[in-house]
Amino acid sequence: MSLRATTRASTQRQARAVRLGPRSLAALALVSAVGVAGFTWPFLTPPTSRLSAHAQDAPWLFAGLLVLLVAVVAAAISESGLGPKAVAMLGVLAATGAALRPIGAGTAGIEPMFFLMVLSGRVLGPGFGFVLGSVTMFASALLTGGVGPWLPFQMLAMGWFAMGAGLLPGPDRLRGRAELAMLAGYGFLAAFAYGTVMNMAGWPFMSALASNVAFDPHAPVAVNLARFVAYCLATSLGWDLGRAVVTVVLTLTLGPAVLRALRRATRRAAFETPVTFDAAGK
Repeated sequence: MSLRATTRASTQRQARAVRLGPRSLAALALVSAVGVAGFTWPFLTPPTSRLSAHAQDAPWLFAGLLVLLVAVVAAAISESGLGPKAVAMLGVLAATGAALRPIGAGTAGIEPMFFLMVLSGRVLGPGFGFVLGSVTMFASALLTGGVGPWLPFQMLAMGWFAMGAGLLPGPDRLRGRAELAMLAGYGFLAAFAYGTVMNMAGWPFMSALASNVAFDPHAPVAVNLARFVAYCLATSLGWDLGRAVVTVVLTLTLGPAVLRALRRATRRAAFETPVTFDAAGK
């Protein structure tokens, strides 16, 4: 088969920059499980546990562990087929996302990078989306000086955010307004989910003496859950709503053009196309 025919056959379905293999899936499941524990441990440990006794140390422990695990996942995904073309695409999109993030710095909810993560994950698949979300958040933290114990949690949460877009149904068939509506709805919900899980990461750092909505390691789980809900309503609801609305607006207005550009670039890159040659004389 000629190179042109092979390329045409491979583009009948949406190409993926990264195909997740067994090792990548296992690593991703491991880091996600540890991440869930890192985000939700205040609700999983009784007041008498040793972890609750070290409430101020636990976020640092999970942050350090997540750094190592995210690196393992990135390495495993890279081994599964992150070729030079995909690396170049990753660099361009991560740089664009990192440049978009500071645009809304200091303004409630204006974070245009989120819509780019949704569309990129949709077109390039969950494996690429996870790596892109993590790398973009890391690059933007270096750009804005936002490096701290919260960064590993941001990298993991953004990786989940972009990966989820790649797991949405109909990647090969759903197009047009129906696809845009689905992506906008996902972006809206995921923007709130991102804000909520990041609240979980920062909430335990608050001292119970400073506020009646802070985490109290000596309080029952039900009390801490009520404190957390009050904390979210009081501190981040407006920001999360702004992020969700901006993501929806940008997805509906710029989404068609960005999706076309990403899909055109993906077809031209031909990530999954094997190079073959016709036999001499044929």
